[in-house]
Amino acid sequence: MIRFLLAIVFLFVAPASFAQSDSCGLRITLLTCNPGEELYSTFGHTAIRVQHGPSGTDEVYNYGMFEFAPDFYLKFIRGKLLYSLTIETYPDFLYTYQYESRSVVEQEVLLGCSQKQNLWAALRENARPENRNYRYDFLFDNCTTRARDMIARYAGKGLQWRNILPAESPTFREMLHTYLDGGGQYWSKLGIDLLLGARLDRTVSNQQAMFLPDYLLKGVDSARLNGQRLVSPPRPILQLPSPIKGASALQPMVVLSILLLIVGALSFLPQTRALLKIFDRLFFLLLGLAGFLLLFMWLGTDHKVCRDNLNLLWALPTHAVAAWYTGRNTDRTLTYFRMVCWGMVALVGAWFFMPQALNPALLPLVALVALRSWRLSQPNAYAHKKY
Repeated sequence: MIRFLLAIVFLFVAPASFAQSDSCGLRITLLTCNPGEELYSTFGHTAIRVQHGPSGTDEVYNYGMFEFAPDFYLKFIRGKLLYSLTIETYPDFLYTYQYESRSVVEQEVLLGCSQKQNLWAALRENARPENRNYRYDFLFDNCTTRARDMIARYAGKGLQWRNILPAESPTFREMLHTYLDGGGQYWSKLGIDLLLGARLDRTVSNQQAMFLPDYLLKGVDSARLNGQRLVSPPRPILQLPSPIKGASALQPMVVLSILLLIVGALSFLPQTRALLKIFDRLFFLLLGLAGFLLLFMWLGTDHKVCRDNLNLLWALPTHAVAAWYTGRNTDRTLTYFRMVCWGMVALVGAWFFMPQALNPALLPLVALVALRSWRLSQPNAYAHKKY
C-alpha cells in the first residue's frame, strides 16, 4: 500500500521535475539521507537519482551495498569487504527510508545535456557486474565520496569547491564524534575510539570533509561551475521525525566509574582476598586480549586507520601473560606491576596532550589498572593488611 501511494505521488511530482529539465529529458539529482538509529546509519547516506523522461526511467544508483556472505565477518574485520554499486527503483529506495523514518533531501545537478548523458553512461558502466565492486574505505572511498567524484569528474575543470569548514578545521575523529554523540551512540563511540588509531586525529581538508553526506550536501550546494551553481538548492522529498532516541543512562563513563569505585573499595577492605584474586586474573587477561586485538587490527588487517593506536599504552598484550602471575612474590612479577602502575600514572598525566585523542571514558579504567597494579607490586598482595 505504501509503495502504491509513493508511486502515485511520483506521477504528480515527476512531470513538474522534468518540466524544469533541458531538452534531453534527463534529470540527475543527489539524494542525501538523514542519520538513522542503527550504527551503520548514524552518519547518513548519499545516492544518485537518474530520471529520464523519454524512457520513463527513475532509478537510484547506490554505492553503499554489500553482500552478506558466510565469510562476511572475517572480511569485515580484515578490511577486505567489498562494497558495490547497485541500481534500484526510486519508489523502492524511498520506501526504505520512509520505513526507517529518515528524511531525504534532493539537489538537482545542473550540468549540460551532454555532461549528464556522459555521467549516466558512466554510472551504468560502473554498475556492470564486472565493475560494480570496490574496496570500501570509510574515510576516503565510501558511498558519499564515490557520488562526489562521479559528479565532479563529469562537471569538468570549471568546478570550484568553496570552503565549508569552520576557521579551525576539525579532525576526522571530532567529525565522527558529532554524529555519534547526536545519535546517543556512546558505547559505539568508545569502540571506535578503541580501534581507530592516531591517523583519525589528522585535520580534515575541505575536500576530505565530504566523506560525510551532510558535508557533501553543503559542498555541492556552495560549489560553482564556471561561476554558476553546480546544483539547485536542497529540496526535501521526504520529511519525517527522527528515529533517534535518547541515550541510555548507562554510558561508558558511568559504568567504568562505578567499576572503579567498587573495586577501589574492595581493595582496602578485609576479607576480599579470594574475590580480588579472581578479579585481577580476569581483568588483566581481558586487557591483554584487548591489546592483542588492537595489534591485530594494526598489523593484520587492511584498515589503515587502525594503525598507530596509542590505546596499546594501557591495553598491553603482555597483561595476558602477567594475569597468571598475579599475587606472586617474585622480583620479576613485582617489578612488572610496579612499572605498569607508574606507566598508567604517566599516561593519565599526558592524556590530553597526546597525538591521539583517547576516549575520556577510559580514564576510570586506566585509574583502575594503576590501582590494581600498585597493589600487585607489593609483596603478599592478597594478604590482609591495615591501611
